[in-house]
Amino acid sequence: MAKILIIDDERAIRSTLREILEYEDYEVEDVDNGIDGLQLIEKKDFDLVLCDIKMNRMDGMEVLTEGLALKPDLPFIMISGHGTVETAVEASKKGAFDFISKPPDLNRLLITVRNALDRGSLVVEAKVLKRKVSKVRPILGNSQAILKIKETIDRVAPTDARVLVTGANGSGKELVARWLHEKSHRSNAPIIEVNCAAIPSELIESELFGHEKGSFTSAIKQRIGKFESANGGTLFLDEIGDMSQSAQAKVLRALQESKITRVGGEKEIDVDVRVVAATNKDLLKEIEAGNFRMDLYHRLSVILIHVPPLADRKDDIGLLTQSFLDEICNEYGMPVKKISDAAIDALKALPWTGNIRELRNMVERLIILSDKTITDNDVRAFANPTAPAAAVADSHAAPQTDFDQFNNFQEYKDFAEREYIKFKLEKNNWNVSKTADDIDIQRSHLYSKIEKFGLKRGE
Repeated sequence: MAKILIIDDERAIRSTLREILEYEDYEVEDVDNGIDGLQLIEKKDFDLVLCDIKMNRMDGMEVLTEGLALKPDLPFIMISGHGTVETAVEASKKGAFDFISKPPDLNRLLITVRNALDRGSLVVEAKVLKRKVSKVRPILGNSQAILKIKETIDRVAPTDARVLVTGANGSGKELVARWLHEKSHRSNAPIIEVNCAAIPSELIESELFGHEKGSFTSAIKQRIGKFESANGGTLFLDEIGDMSQSAQAKVLRALQESKITRVGGEKEIDVDVRVVAATNKDLLKEIEAGNFRMDLYHRLSVILIHVPPLADRKDDIGLLTQSFLDEICNEYGMPVKKISDAAIDALKALPWTGNIRELRNMVERLIILSDKTITDNDVRAFANPTAPAAAVADSHAAPQTDFDQFNNFQEYKDFAEREYIKFKLEKNNWNVSKTADDIDIQRSHLYSKIEKFGLKRGE
């Protein structure tokens, strides 16, 4: 039931409006002055305000201005016995939904009320959808490192300072970048992401700066680059350590001069972009090896944020796990499963080389394969999806991999990565696009992995 507030210093008008609206099954409150009305607006959640313009203690236009400052999405319908076009225009400019003259026509009033309430609902729905589409998850964790990251984001986001985010794959670098954008004055403009590791070196410049028609063989039409697409917003350069030297030089110039030139073009284009970069590499070592420009490093690293691996903040695993349980069960349309304290302890005992991304996938696996309550036995049984089924019967021992078969750590990492990708592909019936989305990598990158590991359907 919609809640409506009436602010009018004429008792007869308030009584008439109240009677009409309550007959239409609206919940109504009324006050005779703007000051009391603003106090109610601040304390309660109304869906609509009907406000007189000429009142003694506070003018209706003042109530409109201050009311919208308190609740920007609250629709106001202004009412006046001295209605003029000028008054209506002024009310509209100040943010009123509509203007009605006294005495109000019953049909006009009810139609305007319904339209205002519909508009309010649409605004709320649009905000909810925007949050869903933006996919900006909260940064979860109470460890000292995470609290420091949140504090840094709050301090840095309102500025245009460039930020370099470092950390291992799957640790949450992209989430930090998105919150830097979300809390900035650029949040209404786009955040454009470029995965520098997933784009061939010969195409990265076209991707970043665009190209003119005919600038190279396959340039059949003009293309706008990511710098231009992000104009007024944020450009997130993920895996910046994998960018080619020639592209690094052009990015440096763009940062220095706030201008870019499309590939094959001569015209300089002004761009207003905040750059946030991320890498899983030690850029100082890359500089020593001659793979990364020192001057670009200093341009990018005005602010440094390091995201620790999950193994360094295992106390956050319980909070993260519960959040993933709620989220994934909701996506599947199923009751949220419980997880025992022993299961949380079992999760904390795992190495988590894949960090947050690995934990989310692990929770999804447990939801699918476990009963109503996830136990420590479930964690041990399903931690390694390649373990033989017979091992599940042993409730006291975790399935084991023969580690002696690996000559070095890289061999083990390749083995784990191969088995994980194989598991996800089979789960998604070899739908490469869906699998790429699930494990959060570019589809072209996944194809490269499939070829590298020689994976075949039905093997």
